[in-house]
Amino acid sequence: MSAVLSKSDIKHLVEQKPPLVEGYLDLSQQLQPNGFDLTLRDIAMFQNWGQMGADNAERRLPDLSPLVFGQDGFIDLIPRSYLITYNEIVHLPNTVMALGRPRSSILRCGVNIGTAVWDAGYNGRSQSLMVVYNTQGFRVQKNARMMQLVFFRLSSETEGYSGTYQGENIK
Repeated sequence: MSAVLSKSDIKHLVEQKPPLVEGYLDLSQQLQPNGFDLTLRDIAMFQNWGQMGADNAERRLPDLSPLVFGQDGFIDLIPRSYLITYNEIVHLPNTVMALGRPRSSILRCGVNIGTAVWDAGYNGRSQSLMVVYNTQGFRVQKNARMMQLVFFRLSSETEGYSGTYQGENIK
């Protein structure tokens, strides 16, 4: 039977080997009633165009330029799109998938975070698209909680993810 994982289900899976989520900063703050908050590690700007073809051989990702947080740990962002990387590494078993949603405070600042599906079997330190729509910009601190992953137990086990992004950003 499919179901959204509860706080106690998530905590149990975080305590397993491999853990559902590792590299978190504060379990008591990040573990939510219906998910797990991911925190900001890095921000980068897109430097050129990207491309998606009919198959992966025609995929071209844009070059990135990393941004540097100030001495106070904050960075001031102008309205535009950015690629963000999270601190946490996610290890999804072949019976669990996840969807990510921006924290409501992020949306209330005029910022959105776009995510893809976290397929069952995925392992890695994910990245998301962050778009600053607020014409006045956005100020964010390194390690801020940005997005909540909501986990879903599948009705049956699947083969698991084996795509290009398996194991991304772990090194």
